[in-house]
Amino acid sequence: MSVNFNDTKITFQSKSHWDLQLLKFIFSVLNRPFFVFLGTSIIKWALQFRLPIKGLIKATLFDQFCGGENIQGCKKKINQLKKFNVKTILDYSVEGQENEQSFDQTLEETLRTIQFANQHDAIPFCVIKLTGLGSKSLMTKIQLCKELSLDEQNQFNRFKDRGLEVAAEISKLNQRLLIDAEESWYQNVIDTFTYELMIKYNTERALVYNTYQFYRHDMLDRMKAGFENIIASKAYFGAKMVRGAYTEQERIRSQSLRYPDPIQPNKDYTDRDFNEGVKFIMEHLNYCSICLGTHNEASSKDLVILIQKYGYEKNDPRIFFAQLLGMSDNISFKLSEEGYNVAKYVPYGPLEQIMPYLFRRVEENTSVQGQSSRELMLIEKEIERRKLKL
Repeated sequence: MSVNFNDTKITFQSKSHWDLQLLKFIFSVLNRPFFVFLGTSIIKWALQFRLPIKGLIKATLFDQFCGGENIQGCKKKINQLKKFNVKTILDYSVEGQENEQSFDQTLEETLRTIQFANQHDAIPFCVIKLTGLGSKSLMTKIQLCKELSLDEQNQFNRFKDRGLEVAAEISKLNQRLLIDAEESWYQNVIDTFTYELMIKYNTERALVYNTYQFYRHDMLDRMKAGFENIIASKAYFGAKMVRGAYTEQERIRSQSLRYPDPIQPNKDYTDRDFNEGVKFIMEHLNYCSICLGTHNEASSKDLVILIQKYGYEKNDPRIFFAQLLGMSDNISFKLSEEGYNVAKYVPYGPLEQIMPYLFRRVEENTSVQGQSSRELMLIEKEIERRKLKL
């Protein structure tokens, strides 16, 4: 049976009339790239000169796409989502600097998030970017097989110690950890360390998940090789599946440094490998767990079909759907109403520090073909439905 993602009554059941009007305004702006460019430029300028615009940002973009300025500030959003059986993945989205103090701060915040999740059954996963715990420039050097100085080796050892501390806390509290994918020029280092954590901690079920970006033309083979490695080590394989978020910088870098472009030739190839990857995981679910991170309706329907085909329960704990807060509520709320496991990525952090993330999210929403138009169409459809009291 197919799922109807056009059911706006379900999609916007938590929104008031005024909420919908505000959403209509936000996505009307996001649907116009020039206004997005102009608006983000003005906001950056206003923040730089400390003009009083924080209240406006909080009431619009921040409230739409972020949970709060700290963990406690996210409780309202967590509880709102929980009412509709949508769970939360807290994502500390402050982009730290490349120094040991920043890495230690991210470690401490991540540990707090894990401990908070342990007290709230509405939080099924914790998440981290490993470059929050260690230097991406150092990881790049390691991936290039360059010799490290003694100080650099000590830095890398401290990075691994931080990662191990996070994973140990995850294991101790029986939580689950999504390790985000990053740029290709240091992703090998992230993969290698993530697999070390999987082998150490995924002995009874998947607690640590790696993320696979299928906009890379080699990703399907890389994921299958990772699976074979983990299974051979008698551990369970955790996979978060996404299409990817770094296309522009990947292409710019490969062109400037004149190495082969790691990106798929077009979206059709990305979709093909993404779908094949999801099918592969579902065929091996006895050894795997999957978190499907997508705003694509067809991909969400495909996983529903696979769940039915292989006879799994809708709420099988090894299978989760995930979308970003403020986007694709038509997918999230409909799947949750049907009884599937759904979670929203809920970014949080001090407003000034989370703005780089928020700007990227806004630009991504604008650049994804049809995303803002789709959101706007659904909002307008619900406004009209309520007028007619259907």
